[in-house]
Amino acid sequence: MSKNKKPQRFLFEEVLDFLKHNASKTFNYKQLGAAMEINTDTERLQLIEVLSSLKEQGFVLEKEIGKFQIKETKQYITGTIDFTSQATAFVVYNENEPDIFIPAKKTKDAFQGDLVKVYLLPKRSGKSFRREGEVVEVIKRARTEFVGTIKVNPKFAFIIPDSNKLHVDFFIRSSDINGAKDGQKVKFKLKDWKQGEQNPTGQVLSVLGYPGEHQSEMNAIMAEYGLPDKFPDAIEYEAKKIPTEITESEIKKRKDYREITTFTIDPVDAKDFDDALSLQKLANGNWEVGVHIADVTHYLKPNTPLDKEAVNRATSVYLVDRCIPMLPEVLSNFVCSLRPKEEKYCFAAIFELDENAQVVSQQFARTVINSDRRFTYEEVQEIIEGAEGDFKNEILTLDSLAKKLRADRLKKGSITFDKAEVKFNLDEKGKPLGVFFKTQKDAHKLIEDFMLLANKKVSEFLSKPSSGSNTSNKKNKSDSGNALCVYRIHDVPTEEKMNELSGFAARFGHVMNLGNKLKNAQAINKLLVDVKQKKEQNMIELLAVRSMPKAYYSTKNVGHYGLGFEYYSHFTSPIRRYPDVMLHRLLEAKLENKTYSNKDELEFLCQHSSDMERLAAEAERASIKYKQVEFMSDKIGKEFAGVISGVTEWGIYIEVTENKCEGMVRTRELKGDHFIFDEDNYRYIGKNTKKIYALGDNVTIKVKEADLIKKQLTYELIDTDSVNNKPKFIDHKKRRGR
Repeated sequence: MSKNKKPQRFLFEEVLDFLKHNASKTFNYKQLGAAMEINTDTERLQLIEVLSSLKEQGFVLEKEIGKFQIKETKQYITGTIDFTSQATAFVVYNENEPDIFIPAKKTKDAFQGDLVKVYLLPKRSGKSFRREGEVVEVIKRARTEFVGTIKVNPKFAFIIPDSNKLHVDFFIRSSDINGAKDGQKVKFKLKDWKQGEQNPTGQVLSVLGYPGEHQSEMNAIMAEYGLPDKFPDAIEYEAKKIPTEITESEIKKRKDYREITTFTIDPVDAKDFDDALSLQKLANGNWEVGVHIADVTHYLKPNTPLDKEAVNRATSVYLVDRCIPMLPEVLSNFVCSLRPKEEKYCFAAIFELDENAQVVSQQFARTVINSDRRFTYEEVQEIIEGAEGDFKNEILTLDSLAKKLRADRLKKGSITFDKAEVKFNLDEKGKPLGVFFKTQKDAHKLIEDFMLLANKKVSEFLSKPSSGSNTSNKKNKSDSGNALCVYRIHDVPTEEKMNELSGFAARFGHVMNLGNKLKNAQAINKLLVDVKQKKEQNMIELLAVRSMPKAYYSTKNVGHYGLGFEYYSHFTSPIRRYPDVMLHRLLEAKLENKTYSNKDELEFLCQHSSDMERLAAEAERASIKYKQVEFMSDKIGKEFAGVISGVTEWGIYIEVTENKCEGMVRTRELKGDHFIFDEDNYRYIGKNTKKIYALGDNVTIKVKEADLIKKQLTYELIDTDSVNNKPKFIDHKKRRGR
């Protein structure tokens, strides 16, 4: 700005323009003057007069005395954009407000997950109209690397993204093709998307292979979700040079359990064993059960390159054919893994239990163990069911105690969902030969109940102020004194969700006695038992699961509703989850009266861990979905029994009963009538025939298409009379007077 005196009108425009470009900030006249290079007293006086005039005319607001901000004439919000498969989107900006709908032509240059600024379009009249907006700016990209199939022309190429939430092809200059051949899957990055151009410009980073090949597709899933294919050489080197020998000096610092009966129980294909149980009878007749967890933090020190890599990964990821570990193999499968007949360092929660499995006393300590036996779940299950085997008495004792712990937990409000886990038998090339399901039996529940006990009790211990704290009478569970903890929290379902579930259950004659948290949990458990082997089982179980909020990590405790625990954390899997590593360090700090980290840093790591957990789950589902499509690809035209697992405005999702392969019947392909979508009741109703297709219905389908590229199964409904045998539904729209 010139040092000469300017006309007030010109300064007026400059100030207004500056404030518009810094719309979220407030400035006093000194800050404005410095930013706009106003250096003379005369111009400073002019600036004060201009600000006063702008305020009087309604262009700026005086947010505080002497601090000014532009007054926006348009309403904007900032949030995360979530695209649909139809190229429209929703922007999530406030958990207490409805999402903002973005029409397909108003998404600007945003990609899935981006942080965007949205102009809220004027409200349309009528209560039924949802609020719409228009993306005006991408504030922060969620990601800039993607996966797709390249189409190569003589002088350029295009990449069609794999994700159905990316609705634009990328233009690739010939210099950026990087050797990719027509039709190959590639990993690529966004270079730019200039205003006015129809397509963004990208650059090929690596070639993944041809579509439909096992390795290509698995590599594509890893690239799509940003999962690493290996550890950097420097990290592998650091892991290998960690001293791993068991020393007498270290043993003296620990409780020695090497002579106490101890064993692990894991899946048959497990390679990392991070928990073991010890058992011994005490002189007073009680039982001592030790939950010994691999002492990862003995080797993984804070802020080392190895620790930072573990933070970035946050969790191990399990695709259908591989594990992408959080820690290098030398640690996860060897040094930390509680392998049989090897001395190992552990961090343990040790409980004295009476014959009723009530905790008489507890202690937390570092231990050294020597596992006597590596059991699989199947081996332990056979012993529980009557077979002979090693440590039979110990296994039966632990099973008896676990069942008593479980009964007490259920009585106090823990909810149990029995969900089968889909697994594949793969040949040496990765082709799925068959599908099987992992269901929980007593052997799995035995381990689960003792792990839950350890997680609960460690969380309770960390949540109490250290001795000498003057905050012991405070009721703030999340931050009392120096009681710092990383919680695994699961909030209470909303009243609306519970009433919705109760309403659906009532239509089938099931009464849910709702009330407080405990009564609601008991009502859900009773409902899940009552619907077993009944026609409505699938529908009710689906709705019960969907009524629950998602669990996540936080330093702020709200309890774990699903388990019925006031305090709950993850302590038992530090080989594969970083929150468990944090909890071990917090427990060590508490026991030794030291300090580890602070609440802000831990909360940041909690949020990151929760985000990575969701990403890992999405990648795992994508790999399962691909194998399901591949498994069904040679079954075109065959008929299967299935269950309606989802009802949306664009179609009906159906899960095949015998293999859990989910596919879709598009709305336009529902035959025999014009079907109307009843969103409130999760169903379609034939306009003339009144035939109903509702969530949870048993149906018969024919496999129509298996698209390996899109990872989509398309089904065709085979007409049966079973869908007509429905209870009478309450019409919510009429009841609410819509």
